[in-house]
Amino acid sequence: QCIVDQLSLPIVIDEHDIFTSCSIGIVTADVTHTSPEDLLRDADIAMYEAKKQGQRRWAFFDVSMREAAIDALVMQNALKQAVVNNEFSVVYQPIYNIFTGEISGAEALVRWRHPVLGQVSPAIHELGRWVMQEGCAELQRWKAEFPALILHLNVNVSGVELSRPGYASQVKEILAQTGIDANDLQVEITESVFLHQPDAIARVLESLRELGVRIALDDFGTGYSALGYIDRYPIDAIKIDQSFVSRMMTYHRSEAIVGSILSLGRALHIDIIAEGVETQPQLQRLREMECPFVQGYLLSQPVNAEKIVTLLESQTPNAVSEN
Repeated sequence: QCIVDQLSLPIVIDEHDIFTSCSIGIVTADVTHTSPEDLLRDADIAMYEAKKQGQRRWAFFDVSMREAAIDALVMQNALKQAVVNNEFSVVYQPIYNIFTGEISGAEALVRWRHPVLGQVSPAIHELGRWVMQEGCAELQRWKAEFPALILHLNVNVSGVELSRPGYASQVKEILAQTGIDANDLQVEITESVFLHQPDAIARVLESLRELGVRIALDDFGTGYSALGYIDRYPIDAIKIDQSFVSRMMTYHRSEAIVGSILSLGRALHIDIIAEGVETQPQLQRLREMECPFVQGYLLSQPVNAEKIVTLLESQTPNAVSEN
């Protein structure tokens, strides 16, 4: 703590106060350490564990950290090989306008066709740029083929991606390369992205909104301080977590929460999407509650880009709209 405190004091350079911070990794030598390099390796692993906890933290090394680091390295190598072998694909789950029954957009989801494990649904940060690039390119093709339709693309983004230097510039580059309007791209984040370095994340979100990109808060209500996030950060849309959708037909409190979220959205002019709609009664109740947008397996599972084109071609009143 003394080291952290001392390194946090300002350093005066040319009459300017320069502030720094540090993260510390600590390891105790034992029989597994046969060289100075072994100690430095494990201390380094512990330091990065401390970094994950935020600024001005320290962490003591344990063997599980090394195992996690090895697993991460193995996964990194597998990912690189998967890119070479073209094992990744992007699928799209349609988002429907509950009043018209038309597709208003789609959520892009990555799939990994692993040669041993089969079809895997990975949460892998390194794929973020590729997924957004692929999805935006597909959206541009859909809009060119169906110019009368208003469509947007939702892409999930992790806190790790948002924390990387130049993320907003990367998104700007993708928009320029694919030619889509920034307002047609909606970045989905979860409340967990605000747990570490919330001010830095807020600046990135502001940069994205300055480009015209919309921000959606995914899995709303399952985190720590949902209302606080909406009040503090630039949020354009809320996705009601499927746990509330599934429970609202049985539990009055869950239904009341869904109703409250819808009222909040109307008051703040925020779009509301109910996700995880799996039964007709759920869909009917959401329609009665005037939830504007829905997605889920009842309406469509995630499908490839060609299937989305087929769905758009047959854009007629369907299971979402009233008979």
